[in-house]
Amino acid sequence: MATVQDPPNPAEPDTSELTAQRFRRMSGRGRGPRVPVDTSGLPPGPRLPVLVQSAAVLRFRHQFQPWLHRRYGDAFTVRLVPGGRPLVFFTRPEQAREIFAADPATFHAGKGNAILGPVMGEHSLLLQDGAEHQRARKLLMPAFHGQALRGYRGLVADLARDEVAHWATGVPFRSLDRMNALTLEVILRVVFGVTDADRLAALRPRVNATVDISPAILLGWGYPRLQRFGPWKRTVDNQRELDRLMYAEIRERRRAPDLAARTDVLSRLIGQGEEGAPEERLSDTELRQQLSDTELRQQLSDTELRDQLVTLLLAGHETTATALAWALYELGRDRALLRRTQEAADAADEAEGDAWLEAVLKESMRLHPVIPMVVRTLMSPATIGGWELPAGTSVGASILLAHRSPESYPEPAAFRPERFLGSSPPPNSWIPFGGGVRRCLGAGFAQMEGVAVLREVLTAYDVAAVGADRPKVRNITSVPREGARIRVTARG
Repeated sequence: MATVQDPPNPAEPDTSELTAQRFRRMSGRGRGPRVPVDTSGLPPGPRLPVLVQSAAVLRFRHQFQPWLHRRYGDAFTVRLVPGGRPLVFFTRPEQAREIFAADPATFHAGKGNAILGPVMGEHSLLLQDGAEHQRARKLLMPAFHGQALRGYRGLVADLARDEVAHWATGVPFRSLDRMNALTLEVILRVVFGVTDADRLAALRPRVNATVDISPAILLGWGYPRLQRFGPWKRTVDNQRELDRLMYAEIRERRRAPDLAARTDVLSRLIGQGEEGAPEERLSDTELRQQLSDTELRQQLSDTELRDQLVTLLLAGHETTATALAWALYELGRDRALLRRTQEAADAADEAEGDAWLEAVLKESMRLHPVIPMVVRTLMSPATIGGWELPAGTSVGASILLAHRSPESYPEPAAFRPERFLGSSPPPNSWIPFGGGVRRCLGAGFAQMEGVAVLREVLTAYDVAAVGADRPKVRNITSVPREGARIRVTARG
C-alpha cells in the first residue's frame, strides 16, 4: 500500500537513502568474498542441490531436520545459499553446551544471523560480535533487568486486560492473531514508548508486514538484484516507510522534555548517553559496575537505535505471541490442565501461581519451538562433539530436535508443564533463548509478559481448542498453521 510521505527536512537525514545503504551492505554477496571451507571432514549430509537444501532448512524444517537426524545421527551437515556454505547441526545437550560455552571470539553469532541483516541492520545485537556486541549488550541490559521488568509488568497487564475484554464469547477465533496484536501493542508501548494514536496506527501495518514475510524473501536477499522485483521490492518499500516512521520517533524522543521521566526502552537508551542519566537509570549496583563511565556516556546514534529497536521488535513480538497462542491451544485441549492453570491464575499467592503459569509457557516453547536452531560461525578451527571443524563452518544447535529428545523429555509429544517445576530438564536441553554469553537479553521480559497475559486470559475465560493444528514456517519462525483456534466463554 502506498503511503504519502512528508517532504524531507534538510536538517534531518535522508532515511530513504539510509535504508538503501543498509540493504546494499547487508544483502547476500554484497558483504564481500567468502573464504572457501574444506568440507571433506565434516559430518555426513544429503547430496541434494544447494538451493533444495536451503529451501528445506527454511521451509520444511519440521520434516527435514528429523529426517536428517534419523538418517545421519546426532551430527549432520547441510549446504546453503549463497555458495553452498556448510551448516553442521548438533542435536545433543552436551554438544549444545560446547557451542554455548565456547570462546565468542571464535564462535561468532552475528554471521550466523546474517540472513536477517537487511532488516535488522549492522548494529543489531543479533548481528554484532566481539567488542561491538559486548558494548551493545551492556547498554541494553539495564532496560531488561530486575526493577525495569517489574515496572513494565503493570502496563503489560493493563494492555492484556483491555485486549481480552473485547473478545467475543462462544465464537471460534485464531488466538495467534489476537496474541500478535497484543504483543505488538506491548512492544510499541513498552519498548518504543509510542503513545500517539496516529503514529501507532501508521506503525502497526508496517511492523506486521516486516514480520509476515516468507522464507522465499529471506533466500532472495542472497541475490540483491531481486530487490527490484515483486515481493522483494515490496519488502524494501515497506522497510523504507518503517524506517521513516522510526527515525521520526527517535528524533522527536531526543527532544522530549519529559525524557528523563520516561521508562520505555527507547527513552532509557537515549537517556544513557546524557550527563547524569546512567545513575538515574541504573538502580542495580552490580549492573552499574559492569559499565565503564566511557561506555555509559557513548550515546547511541539514530541508526544504532533504529537497529536495536527493530531487533527487539522481531525477537520479542511474534516469538512471544506464538508461545502464548500454542499455550492457550494446549490448555483448551485438556480440561483438567485448564482448571489447574486457572487455579494458578487465581492464586492469592502470586509467586506460587506465577511458577505454574511460567511452567505452562516454558512447556509451550518446548513442544512448539518458535525458532528452529541457534547458529554460530567459526572464525578459526574448533572441535564440537568430537568433530574437528575448519574455520568458516557454521554450527547449529537444533532446538527442534533437542526439545523432542525422549532422553531429556519422557513422552516428548505430551504437553506436561510439571516438567518445569521442582527438578528442571537436563542442562542445555531447553534452549528457546539460546545460551551462554549470547543468551537472549529479552528472555526475562518474554516470560514476564507471557505470565501476565495468561493470568488475564484465564481469570476471565474458560478456553476450548477448536480443531487440530500443526506448525508452519513464516519467515524464520514457526507458527500454528491454523492460528491455534480457540473458543472462550466467560467464567461463572
